[in-house]
Amino acid sequence: MTYKVIIIEEAMADLKESLTWYKNINPKLAQRFLQAFKEGIALVRKEPLHFQIRYDDVRIMMLTTFPYLIHYSVDSKTIIVKALYHTSRDSELRIL
Repeated sequence: MTYKVIIIEEAMADLKESLTWYKNINPKLAQRFLQAFKEGIALVRKEPLHFQIRYDDVRIMMLTTFPYLIHYSVDSKTIIVKALYHTSRDSELRIL
């Protein structure tokens, strides 16, 4: 089954903020982070029900090389990415 992926505005803001942070350290690191995110999305698209439900109907998938969790839900044939969350930062999820 082919799933459509929608990244909501808040999740896109999380991605841009993280990319900017890595770019300030090293532009190549930012490219690696973006590639890891894309690979994570591809994996979620391939097996969206494989990952655990953490709360409500939201599932999480951890990137393999960076400490980030992709928070998403599955609705019929659509995957809705709700947040990209750093596992070590003390911040609140903005998905409600």
